[in-house]
Amino acid sequence: MSPLADDRSARHSVLANALRAADLVNVLGRPGPDSAVLAETARVLRAYGESEPLGLSATDLPGLREAAAELRPVFAAAGTDAAAHALNALLAARTGPLRLTSHGGTSPWHPHVDGDDDAPWAEWFLASSCLALAVLLWDRGRAPGGVCASTACKDVFVPQGAKERRYCSRRCATRERVAAHRRGGADAVAPVSRRGSRPGP
Repeated sequence: MSPLADDRSARHSVLANALRAADLVNVLGRPGPDSAVLAETARVLRAYGESEPLGLSATDLPGLREAAAELRPVFAAAGTDAAAHALNALLAARTGPLRLTSHGGTSPWHPHVDGDDDAPWAEWFLASSCLALAVLLWDRGRAPGGVCASTACKDVFVPQGAKERRYCSRRCATRERVAAHRRGGADAVAPVSRRGSRPGP
């Protein structure tokens, strides 16, 4: 594999981990019975390539929900500086030193900031998300995420592409545009381009 291909693969991995962080923050922040939230959390983990058996149980849920609540302010930060300060606080208080792992030779070497390869789900989720969001902020030079501006949705998201986004999806942008049109168009919302729509599950 060429160095350029390695770089592209690393960038994809960082973006995928940031997208996974956003999806998990959303799933874990929604109300609902523990069994449903746990099933949806497992679905997101599988969608982003976590291998079976997951070993995820109801006892993991409180810690995962707490980690999601701690990550939300990074997405909600008002600008790059605020996001960086929020990430620095989490990295200082809630993660370990940077280390490299290959998970016993089962994957290419890559960085981790959790305690070890068998860290609990909540620790791994918080640490891996902080690392991905920090690298994304560094690489792009802007806040790594946002919170949907739709009045009916408060999901977090990771923008893709150069254009600034206010909505997590085309559906939310369309709903707001229709609502603005019904109010008389005074605050019409520009449509979200197909390139700006959120991928993934």
